[in-house]
Amino acid sequence: MLDRFESLPEDPAELRHVTELLANEVKSQALLIEKLKAQLSAHNKARFGPKGESLDQLALAFEEDEEVGNAAEVQKTSPDTNDDVNAAKRNHSRTPLPDHLDRQDEVLLAGDKCEDCGGSLRKLGEDVTEELEYIPGRFIVRRIIRPRMACTCCEVITQAQLPSRPIERGRPGPGLLAHVLVSKYADHLPLYRQSEIYAREKVDLHRSTLTDWVGRSTALLEPLANHIGKLVRSGPALFADDTPVKMQTKGKTGKSKTARLWSYVRDERPWCGPASPCAWYQFSEDRKGEHPCNHLSGYTGFIHADGYAGFNGLFGPDKASEQACVVHVRRKFVDVYEAQGSTIAAEAVKQIAILYSVEKEVCYKPADERVALRQEKAKPVFDDLQEWLGQQLPKISGKSRLAEVIQYALNRMPKSRAYLENGQMELDNNIC
Repeated sequence: MLDRFESLPEDPAELRHVTELLANEVKSQALLIEKLKAQLSAHNKARFGPKGESLDQLALAFEEDEEVGNAAEVQKTSPDTNDDVNAAKRNHSRTPLPDHLDRQDEVLLAGDKCEDCGGSLRKLGEDVTEELEYIPGRFIVRRIIRPRMACTCCEVITQAQLPSRPIERGRPGPGLLAHVLVSKYADHLPLYRQSEIYAREKVDLHRSTLTDWVGRSTALLEPLANHIGKLVRSGPALFADDTPVKMQTKGKTGKSKTARLWSYVRDERPWCGPASPCAWYQFSEDRKGEHPCNHLSGYTGFIHADGYAGFNGLFGPDKASEQACVVHVRRKFVDVYEAQGSTIAAEAVKQIAILYSVEKEVCYKPADERVALRQEKAKPVFDDLQEWLGQQLPKISGKSRLAEVIQYALNRMPKSRAYLENGQMELDNNIC
């Protein structure tokens, strides 16, 4: 456009017109530069950022999960009994436990005297129940020996009962079950690989056997998981977030969809609360708002969340103040500054940094002291930041990335400021 003018016009009206054209041109060029910087930043992140595992690296087997689920149902419906003397015969034979494994005997006596007549007892024989146990690094066979005792006076036979075991009439001890579960879920070691590892010790544990153990163990752990959920939801404030996870589509090799792992955390340590920290996890195949609503049904405390609209369904209009969409925009301003060099974004980051410096000071102090310090040191900064961002928004293009981030912050700051008046709340959702 500049080549249209060899010299500036003398007429004031024409000069004003040229000035407007130049201003529009500068604004257009600034927006183009901002757009190109954002594209370049995104390209660099996509090219040089961390890369997740490809789907073909994940060994996912649905049959294993189905067998685990079936075993869990069997464990829930099976009768609770420790007596395996009259138990129904299994529909398949079991390989004897290897002779080369060490045996540790545990003798359970029925007592010294007959419970019926008080006479002394003499040994008639014994029942031996072998339980396969695991000590890290090696297998052992724990032998539970229960002598059958007969009264020398009345000939009444008595015997100690078997102790409670995780899987009745099963061979695995609690240590072995814990090892299999930790290897599968914490160390990401599939059951078929565990079976191969155990085979090196000449212990035959087929994958189908391990899936049965895992399924029954998950059923045993379900009450514990439910109790943890109750503990998390009984606190005055909790932290909530969801993480996307790849889930293979059943029946479609190589196909996957994005499922969600929901995390709910209760942590009262920052304000010297009495409860121990705990985390509760839930899974869903999608991100619909009905899932957090079901998970937190009936909860009336404060929720630290990253502005996900699905949490809004937890509260009606009369309880809107109970939700706390805390400030979670610092990273967004940093991204804008790194991509565009925006002075507005840089200033916003500095102001938010002051808020975090106050949080370092109030951490691990009682709730009332936290409120007093926040009112004195953080509230003026928070108020100034909110007012200043509102003043900057009309000065920049509404289509720019910076404007989107400022609007995002302004939309959430009214509810975020609840942490200034509640010492049981945090500035962000980082704990989750």
